[in-house]
Amino acid sequence: MDRREASMQPRQPRLYLDNAATSFPKPPAVHEAMLRYATEIGASPGRGSYAEARAGSDILRTCRERLARLVSAPSADHVIFTLNTTDALNLAIKGRVLGRLAAHPGKPVHVVTTAMDHNSVLRPFNALRALGVEWTCVPVNPETGIVEANDVARALRPETSLVAAVHASNVSGTVQPIADLGAICRAKGVPLLVDAAQSIGHLPVDVEAMGIDLLAFPGHKGLLGPLGTGGLVIRPGLEDRLSLYREGGTGSVSEDDTQPPAMPDRFEPGSHNTIGLAGLAEGVAWILDHGINSIARHERTLTAILLDRLADVAGLRILGTQALDHRVGVVSVTHDAMPAETLAERLEQDHDVLTRAGLHCAPHAHGAFGTLTTGACRLSVGSFVTEADVERAADAVAEVCERQPAVSA
Repeated sequence: MDRREASMQPRQPRLYLDNAATSFPKPPAVHEAMLRYATEIGASPGRGSYAEARAGSDILRTCRERLARLVSAPSADHVIFTLNTTDALNLAIKGRVLGRLAAHPGKPVHVVTTAMDHNSVLRPFNALRALGVEWTCVPVNPETGIVEANDVARALRPETSLVAAVHASNVSGTVQPIADLGAICRAKGVPLLVDAAQSIGHLPVDVEAMGIDLLAFPGHKGLLGPLGTGGLVIRPGLEDRLSLYREGGTGSVSEDDTQPPAMPDRFEPGSHNTIGLAGLAEGVAWILDHGINSIARHERTLTAILLDRLADVAGLRILGTQALDHRVGVVSVTHDAMPAETLAERLEQDHDVLTRAGLHCAPHAHGAFGTLTTGACRLSVGSFVTEADVERAADAVAEVCERQPAVSA
C-alpha cells in the first residue's frame, strides 16, 4: 500500500506511546479529584482554620501517606512535594553539595553519576563545577546500558559526597542495579540519590530494602497524576545534611522569620499545587489498588511483544538490553537508512501512532549507544496500553520501514 492509498483508509484512533514523557490517559478519579478541589474546596492548605483549608491539608496528608506506602518510606513527613523530578533532583543535589561545601570550606567535594543519567542530573553536576566540585561519570556497557556496581565503587573517593543514579533509563528502559549501588554507598557512608522518573509506578520501589537515601520522582508519569507534580523522599536523619537554598512562608511557625526545621515544612516554602496533588493522590491510589506487581507484569508483557516484533524488522536496531528483567517499557529504535525524526513523523502521519524522536535529554546515554548524532525513536508503554495496541504499533513500524529499505551490508 502506497502513501496515497494509506491516506484513503479509515483512520484509527490515535495511539499514544509516549508515556515516558507523561502518562496518558489518566484514571478518571484523577480528573474528578481535581475538579472537586477546584469547584468545592479551593483553599490553600495551612493558610486558615476553616473547613476548606483543613480539607486542603487533608489532601496533602493523604497524598504523602499513599506515596510513602508505595515506596515503603519510613516517614510520610519525609515525602517532600516538588514541581517535578527535575526540581526534586536539584533540591537533593544542591542541598547536599552546598551543605557539604558550607560545612567543610576549602575542602574538595566530589560527586558520581553514570552515563545513563538524564540532563536533570548532568546539568546540575556541571553547574557545580564552577564551585570547584569534581564529577565522575561512570561508563556503562554500550550494548546493555547497565553500569557495573564495582565501577561505581571504584569511582568513590574519601571526598565523595553524593552518588546519583537513574533507576530506569528514559532512552533504553535499562534498569540499573540500585540495590547493589545502595549497599556500596551505605558501606562507604555516601548518600545515594535515585532518579525514579521512569520506574516509580512501573516497578516496585522500596527505599529501605534498596538502600536509597534520596528518591526523586515525577507525579505525572507512572504515578498517573497531572503535570506540575513530583517529589523527593528523604531518608530520616539526612534532612539535616541538606542545605536550604530556598525559604519562604509555610503557614507554620509564622512568628519566626527563619525557615521551620520540622519536616516537611523545612523543604516546602510557598503555597502547594494542591489541585495537582489532589489528582496525584488518586493516581497513586489507583496503583495501590491494582498492585504494582500486576502493573509491572502487564508492562513486561507489552515490552516483550514490542521487542519480539521489532527484532524482525530489517534495518532496525533496538537500544539497550533485551533481558526483560532488566528493563521497563521504554523501547527506542534506530533505522540504518531513515532518521529517527522521519520514522516518528511517518508513524504519526500514516498510522496515528505517537512516539518521541530525539536525544531525550540524555546525551551521555546516546553517546554510550553510539546514537548521539542520530537520536532514536522511542515507544513507551503505560498502564492503559493493551497488547493489541503494541501489536498495532509494531505493524506500523514494520510498514514504515518496509518502504525505506535497509542499507545492504
